[in-house]
Amino acid sequence: MDKLEEIFALQEGLNERIGVKTAGMSDEEKTKWVLNYTRALQQETAELIDSVPWKWWAKYQEFDEQNARVEVVDLFHFLISLAQVLGMSADDVHAAYTKKNKVNHDRQDSGYTKKDEADSRHI
Repeated sequence: MDKLEEIFALQEGLNERIGVKTAGMSDEEKTKWVLNYTRALQQETAELIDSVPWKWWAKYQEFDEQNARVEVVDLFHFLISLAQVLGMSADDVHAAYTKKNKVNHDRQDSGYTKKDEADSRHI
């Protein structure tokens, strides 16, 4: 088992312990959990932002790198859960990531002067 597969297995175990079984969800359940996990991702992103001194007018703030790292890991928890709700395995995520990474490089190579939604349809 590689590291990404291990993370997916660990997340599945945690989700099931919490009472969320992502396999075999109805469309209604998927909709609910896509929204739940997306909202959780937004909140964790806000918590990550709060780890850096983003208030240019406030002098008391300091960069909390340790907390920023924890928030990144929290984001992974919810992002993996979201992938699992959508029926994606670690292999699926890896395959989609590598394809999308190539699209992003191709966009940079071409100057990315216009948006072309069709360039990601194969992912």
